[in-house]
Amino acid sequence: MPKNPDAEKNNPCLKEQEMSYKCLDKNNYDHGKCEMYFQNYKNCKHFWGRVMNDRKIKGIQPYLPNIAERESIKAEYMNASPK
Repeated sequence: MPKNPDAEKNNPCLKEQEMSYKCLDKNNYDHGKCEMYFQNYKNCKHFWGRVMNDRKIKGIQPYLPNIAERESIKAEYMNASPK
């Protein structure tokens, strides 16, 4: 559980971030062994950045969806993205 109770609310990629930290701890801070976790975190940040930008352009507030909405928004974007 995160130390900051608002951490998940403010960071939709908290799980990915924590997984990358755990990987570093487990692998004695060998970054090469954790590239997959870093890339996953980077992809997550990119995705939610795009969502926030789209919502801002459309005038939808809050720009970062609340926790309860995130799964449905994620599914919606995945279904709408070009293959």
